[in-house]
Amino acid sequence: MRILANADIAALLPMDQAIAVVDAAMRRVSAGGAQLPLRHVVPVGGENLMGVMSGALDAPQCYGVKIVSLFPANPAQGISGHRGAVVLFEAETGGAVAMMDAGLLTAIRTAAASAVATRALARPDARVLTIIGTGEQAEHHLTAMLAVRPIAEARITGRRAERAADFAARAATRHPELRIGHGTDARAAVSGADIVCTVTNSATPVLLGDWLEPGQHLNVVGASVPAKREVDDTVVQRAALYCDYRPSLLAQAGEVVEMLAAGAITEGHLRGEIGAVLAGAMPGRQGAEEITLYRSLGITAQDLAVAHHVLRAAEATGRGQVVTF
Repeated sequence: MRILANADIAALLPMDQAIAVVDAAMRRVSAGGAQLPLRHVVPVGGENLMGVMSGALDAPQCYGVKIVSLFPANPAQGISGHRGAVVLFEAETGGAVAMMDAGLLTAIRTAAASAVATRALARPDARVLTIIGTGEQAEHHLTAMLAVRPIAEARITGRRAERAADFAARAATRHPELRIGHGTDARAAVSGADIVCTVTNSATPVLLGDWLEPGQHLNVVGASVPAKREVDDTVVQRAALYCDYRPSLLAQAGEVVEMLAAGAITEGHLRGEIGAVLAGAMPGRQGAEEITLYRSLGITAQDLAVAHHVLRAAEATGRGQVVTF
């Protein structure tokens, strides 16, 4: 078994490669090439959760499981809110061949999935990016959006002004070509934006439908359990809705679950899976004025695909620790 730490993931999974790998994985998901049981979540005290995600992918052929702790207070201590491990198995004899840190891998693949959706749905001339949230996912989403659209201005907004300012300062150092603003007024940050990413851990909406403008693309990423929702009903009603995996959306996206139960929308409101759009089996944006929404839940196929990519790169470069298991 090859053991890979965060430093290995950082070296072996640059964003451009992650985007390409996730793009291919999402096409396979929508073509029926994956087995994806719904995420199993266990409360482990207070707001803390443990998530178990298992699955199998036919190309590349592999299967595995991600076990991750979701601890919302961790970022205040300077550590990731997602901690755990991905265990990857080989398909020939069923052996466990790799274990790697799940924190950074999850952050990169999630942002890469948003980039894949943005490349498929956002207007080609999108130049103004708003990120609501200031944590780890915000950092990776900035990198991901820069990889797929000609972003000239980034607006960072969060509940705490000092964290938004710190994030903006780091971003300005890494991306001196960008105009970067920051603050706590999400509505002002959304006004005039072309792309809006919500990457918070909020249980209540941080993005309201009354703020939206024609032509915007939204990546709604942060809420992954039914008890949480980052957007209100009006956002969902105004937008053309796409997802990574339909069964996950209908079971785990809090705003969708609640609106379906209340009769505010029907299942027909879902335009389709992003993999189907990529394959040309489903239409994407229908004109420059349409508002598009990618609702990300995160699926094991993405983890498996990037884990397989990292393992092959590690084998080629000799990274990681090889142990008898």
